[in-house]
Amino acid sequence: MTTAALKLLYLRDLDKLISEIELYHDEESLWKTATGINNSGGNLCLHIIGNLKLYVGKNLLGNEYTRDRPAEFSLKNIPRKKLIEDINSLKSMFQNQFDEINNEELNKTYSDNVLGYEMSTEYFLIHLYGHLNLHLGQINYHRRLL
Repeated sequence: MTTAALKLLYLRDLDKLISEIELYHDEESLWKTATGINNSGGNLCLHIIGNLKLYVGKNLLGNEYTRDRPAEFSLKNIPRKKLIEDINSLKSMFQNQFDEINNEELNKTYSDNVLGYEMSTEYFLIHLYGHLNLHLGQINYHRRLL
C-alpha cells in the first residue's frame, strides 16, 4: 500500500468523523453514555485524535505532542466546535505532511513497540486506520442509540 492511498483513506474517514460529530442532535448528547456503553461519542472522538496525533503526528512526522490518554476518556463537555477544529488539524497534518513518509520508511520497523511485537510502519499505519474505523463505527452506533 502506498502513502498516497493511506492518505486518501485517512482523509475520507476523518471527514466521516466530522459528519458523525455534526449529526448529534445537541452537544450534550455527545457526552452521554447508555447502559452497557462505557464511552461517549465525544470521548471516542478525543481518543481517535490523541491516538493519531501521537502515533502518526509525533512518532512519524516529528510534531510536538504530549498525550494524556486517561483524559481522552474522562474529559466531558468539550464544545463540538473544538472537536471539529482538532479533527481538521489532523486532516491538515495528513494533507500537508503525510507525503513525507516514503516507501522506504513504510518498510522500516515502527519506532514504538505498541502492540507488543515488532511491525513495519506500513503495518502499523494500516492497524491505526482500522482502529479509527472501529471507533468511528462505535460513534455512529452511539449517536443513533441516543
